[in-house]
Amino acid sequence: MLETHLKSPVTRERLRAGPAADHVDGFADWLERCGYAPSSIDWMLRCLAGWTDWMLASGFGAQELLPGFEACKVELDKKRHVPYSRGANRQSLTAASVFIRFLRHEGKLAPAVAPPSASDLWPVLGEFRLWMYKHRGLTETTLDIYQRTLKGLCTVLGDDAHAYSVEALRAFVLDRARPHGIESAKSITVAVRSFLRFLCATGQCPEGLEQAIPGFACRQLAAVPRFLLPEDVERLICSCPEDPNGLRDKAVLLLLARLGLRASEVAQLKLADIDWRRGVITVCGKGRRQELLPLAQEVGDAILLYLNQGRPPLQVPEVFTTVLAPLRALTRAAVTHIVRSALHRAGVKSPINGAHVLRHSVATAMLRQGASLADVGAVLRHRSPMTTAHYAKVDFGLLSEIAQPWPGVPSC
Repeated sequence: MLETHLKSPVTRERLRAGPAADHVDGFADWLERCGYAPSSIDWMLRCLAGWTDWMLASGFGAQELLPGFEACKVELDKKRHVPYSRGANRQSLTAASVFIRFLRHEGKLAPAVAPPSASDLWPVLGEFRLWMYKHRGLTETTLDIYQRTLKGLCTVLGDDAHAYSVEALRAFVLDRARPHGIESAKSITVAVRSFLRFLCATGQCPEGLEQAIPGFACRQLAAVPRFLLPEDVERLICSCPEDPNGLRDKAVLLLLARLGLRASEVAQLKLADIDWRRGVITVCGKGRRQELLPLAQEVGDAILLYLNQGRPPLQVPEVFTTVLAPLRALTRAAVTHIVRSALHRAGVKSPINGAHVLRHSVATAMLRQGASLADVGAVLRHRSPMTTAHYAKVDFGLLSEIAQPWPGVPSC
């Protein structure tokens, strides 16, 4: 009931007199079920009252909530809201959008019409996505990255592969890659080549067209791994507070820093993937390969503490969820944000502003403690030894001892 969640009798009266009167009680209870804090529910309802006041004054009734929402948005774009005055503002629109989502969830409003997907606009992209998922084992995350490039390709060149020319394909790739760094440029070429190979395999374009795609020079194993020192990693982990957010963040950081998981692997970790009796977890990595990793005592204790004291009672299979409403499973981007927040909180300057820096740190720490490259490759689940060889350059002291001076030049 509204009286349970909203303190102000004046605001309750405003809501009951407005076009949302028939649904505000259910809306308040729904916000509580979704995990909103009492103060957040109170704020949401007060903001909603500003919108319903505007609706009433503008002549919109209970059957015109969607047109009223759009009209209010247009008016606010034109007219600046006066601070400390009653009426609609940006916060009111936020509350109204949540209210509309509630009505759609309850079946009181028709579901929103989703914009056409890339597969709807260009069916060949849907065929390519299904083919790569089934025959090449690509994950949804990788396919999403490919699709961003291929949507641009179909927008510029169309989806009739027989009309593609070498010049047009090269021009598209070079133009698309121009604003980006070398790694993004390589990702663009991989996506376009994979798409052309699929078209060739299914008889939709001439053979060998993928060889027209230019490559971008990047010397293998030329870069030095970017990592954090062990003491900086510990500062990150110790920076987590003891509240529910901190308990979750600490468990996430430990999975990244002790087991070298990727951000997507942490986000996709499910409760059923943890075998507490055997002390192992099942990780679904690149190529959708499922592999077992030992669950260290420290990591297991942190996950248990989070599950018992920090995780909200949300019926989803994933281990990690948001702590604040709206409650849902964490995404890969959210895991990256947890690492970024910890870096800022701990005052650690990182060469990579994301979760992957902890994966690099695991490998370098293992090598410095005497582990072999084969051991590192096993923990990080590399398919090629050449990938692990990237970490062979982290002992800078040893490298300086074995480095040979350039002929005719004094040693540094």
